[in-house]
Amino acid sequence: MPSPFVGRETELALLHKRLARVTADGAGVAVAIRGRRQVGKSRLVQEFCDRAGRPYVFFTATKGASPLEGIADFMTELSESSLPADREIVPRTAPTNWPDALRTLAALLPDSPCVVVLDELPWLAEQDPVFDGALQTAWDRLLSGRPVLLLLLGSDLHMMERFTAYDRPFYGRADSLVLGPLNPAETGDALGLEAADAIDAHLVSGGLPGILRAWPHGTPALDFIKSECADPASPLFGVPEAALMAEFPAPDQSRRVLEAVGSGDRTHANIAATAGSQSGALPSGVLSPLLRRLTEEKRVLASDAPLSTKPGKPALYRVADSNLRLYLAATRSAQELSRRGRSEAAYRVVERRWAAWRGRAVEPMIRQALELAAASGDFPWPDTEVVGGWWNRQFAPEVDLVGADRAPVAGTVHFAGSVKWLTTPFDQADLTTLTQGASEIPGFISDIANVAVVSLTGTTSAVKARDVGLVWGPRDVLAAWRP
Repeated sequence: MPSPFVGRETELALLHKRLARVTADGAGVAVAIRGRRQVGKSRLVQEFCDRAGRPYVFFTATKGASPLEGIADFMTELSESSLPADREIVPRTAPTNWPDALRTLAALLPDSPCVVVLDELPWLAEQDPVFDGALQTAWDRLLSGRPVLLLLLGSDLHMMERFTAYDRPFYGRADSLVLGPLNPAETGDALGLEAADAIDAHLVSGGLPGILRAWPHGTPALDFIKSECADPASPLFGVPEAALMAEFPAPDQSRRVLEAVGSGDRTHANIAATAGSQSGALPSGVLSPLLRRLTEEKRVLASDAPLSTKPGKPALYRVADSNLRLYLAATRSAQELSRRGRSEAAYRVVERRWAAWRGRAVEPMIRQALELAAASGDFPWPDTEVVGGWWNRQFAPEVDLVGADRAPVAGTVHFAGSVKWLTTPFDQADLTTLTQGASEIPGFISDIANVAVVSLTGTTSAVKARDVGLVWGPRDVLAAWRP
């Protein structure tokens, strides 16, 4: 029985809007949809096709196939789809090149609105260097004047961006849709979990449907991890492992840098030391371009700079996806033990690292939740545009939350705050540490009313008695993603 489709209402609405434009104008619309593997691109588009009720063809390229094999597979899908009014008119012999294959597609399009899906587009471009140009020519001359919605899907974010870049044939011809993971509220709804458990589940799964489909309804994160440690082929291990191998098939310098960050190294110097070799740390001239590529092109890393009214250093790096972050920090080691039949030892590895990992991993989520809440207007500091953190070179102090009007250098700092994601409540000692640290942030006005507290287990009565500007718990964090 197929798993129920959860969330994605915004994305479905965007696709239906474009199909409505095709219906109204009788002209073609192209949309390039990109997102990392297992984020649910194919599932979203299949759901859209099912709901739209229009004729469609859904073709998925095969990595490593030859151009002739790819074209033959495309023609097979075309002949078996609901697109041709009469399957007998589909040529029995497949064309030998993509220009002819796309001309055949155009000849088979019905006069009513329809949908054409090309999945794993970067693999098609990889198979045949003329594919991009052939698609552009077919679109301009044969498809764009017909009532067709062309959906182009790809998991290689950089390749998909390049496909529609100004110096490529398809520039200016397709709308761009970036599909991210399910948000924390959607994760909680999919699994039937209360707020705190939903946040844990989102951190573990990264909001990836490929993992959530294997997650029993109502199961807390650690219970799920414990059960999966008996299965070394579990999606908990397999999804991040496949993502790592797809992006970094060889253990080169890029992968060593990623693994250094995943193991907990955050600064340039520490990453250089860990990712280096017996001859020494990676030179800055080597590491800096690698970090730029991993953050700006691959987007597997994220870079955070201290936020205040003055420029600050150093930048801190983290693995952008929390599921891959957990894999590099703990579940990869657990998987090795699981493969040796030591499931209890595998779980103990994760359990031992859980509190420290979760405390760091939840901070980006909470910053995003605060930004969303500020944008909604129901927020003590509604002029907040960006939420980050602040630290000095000595990391003493290190303030978890800073809300400001802009980044990387703020014009106005609206608030400073702390995240305590532990089983003990936020107490007076935590508040004292926060206010003392916040007083060092350039541009921060030291006032208890400008302080925010986000705590897993609430605050003590002593903190409740203070006029703290904002106190959030798990329900407040989750509510930021709800309409």
